[in-house]
Amino acid sequence: MARSRILVVDDERMIRWSIQQALSKDGHSVSTVETGEEALAQATDEMPDLVFLDITLPGIDGIEVLRRLKALDPSATVVMVTATDDLKTAVEAMRLGAYDYVSKPFDLDRLRVIAQNALDRHELRQEVEFHRKESVKKYGFHRIVGPSRKLKEVVEIARKVARSEATTVMLQGESGTGKDLLALAIHYESSRATRPFISINCTALPEELLESELMGHEKGAFTDAKTAKKGLFEVADGGTVFLDEIGDMKPGLQAKLLRFIENKTFRRVGGHRDISVDVRIIAATNKNLEELVKTGIFREDLYYRLNVIPIRIPPLRERPEDIVPLAEFFLAEFSREFKRPQMGISESAKRSMLSHGWPGNVREMRNVIERAIILGASGAVEVVDLPGQAPMQEVPETSRQTSPSDLKAEPAFRLPPAGIILEDIEREFIRQALEITQGNQTKAADALGLTRDALRYRMKKFNFL
Repeated sequence: MARSRILVVDDERMIRWSIQQALSKDGHSVSTVETGEEALAQATDEMPDLVFLDITLPGIDGIEVLRRLKALDPSATVVMVTATDDLKTAVEAMRLGAYDYVSKPFDLDRLRVIAQNALDRHELRQEVEFHRKESVKKYGFHRIVGPSRKLKEVVEIARKVARSEATTVMLQGESGTGKDLLALAIHYESSRATRPFISINCTALPEELLESELMGHEKGAFTDAKTAKKGLFEVADGGTVFLDEIGDMKPGLQAKLLRFIENKTFRRVGGHRDISVDVRIIAATNKNLEELVKTGIFREDLYYRLNVIPIRIPPLRERPEDIVPLAEFFLAEFSREFKRPQMGISESAKRSMLSHGWPGNVREMRNVIERAIILGASGAVEVVDLPGQAPMQEVPETSRQTSPSDLKAEPAFRLPPAGIILEDIEREFIRQALEITQGNQTKAADALGLTRDALRYRMKKFNFL
């Protein structure tokens, strides 16, 4: 295990020597200097894990050195060394971010305990910061890809929200636009990043179970409540709760959510005690909440409480300039994940992408590119790899009375002379696919060469849902 690096700053040689000897016995690497200027020079090269800093120094005093160390690295761990009558100054040092202080003459055993506690905290903070940075790499705003003005405006607003103290945010957008990704970015690029991010889909559970998940329950609150259980609001204290599909939340639970947002308190199911927590609520929906308010399905007061900072994520078809960059982003990502050579996109495939409506939005794009990486036969994404596209089927030569020059890829279906309504064909194929697969949407989508989201879009279009 690497030894901790400790710097002792004191103008008294015997103090420096005694601290160095005591801490070296515990396996630490201890260096000493006698002035603040020397301490700052060392810290500028490499910040020690722990600094013992005398308040009274020649030249720059200890308080000023502390300020400058904190300016170099806000996480610097500093223990002040003070004379007995310097307690007021020691309190000022604590206000400026010192971890602790020891008074002269000090007990070396107590000093060793303080050092170990300070180093333990320093190590924990480093670990937390490492995981925070890793989370930002994985979930930060840089993963919301696209050069369009519309998307840049969304990200700019979301960044401001992340840095703010706002406790309610509303994300609106069609299915697949990336509301969950934006919620993660807001959380992990905020001061709440080291606390939990908890996501729950409001359509996934019936009302009574959803309430128990959010609020928790007391022992005996219902038949299976053998023990008390914390809800997600308690678990996420200091962090973020993402309520996806908020438009499907039942009225009874809407009232309890409103009370929680307004008072920051709630009661467990079966409980009589108010519990107070600090969480940011990010709600998301693909529904028109204003219409739900008009019809009485969604509470008006809750709508206005959640809609303080609304962020609408535009569908992919409204920002075509993002389509190819997004496809290239997913290509690079999946190439790394599947350890495949980097693929390109043919010009014809780009044109096809730009003409496609992308009803499943970013999620559909991601699925299409993943499929192309896995199944693509060439070094580039081609038109046949895209949604709704399939290679033309050739009719065997023996089945046709034509000349050899006509044998090149005749379509399996020919347009009648009188013409046909394309939507009727599309509707009929969707009906047949659902009939053949007995309503299994995933299998029906595969049979038609569509993503499930694209199939559902067409099912809604033709009133199959």
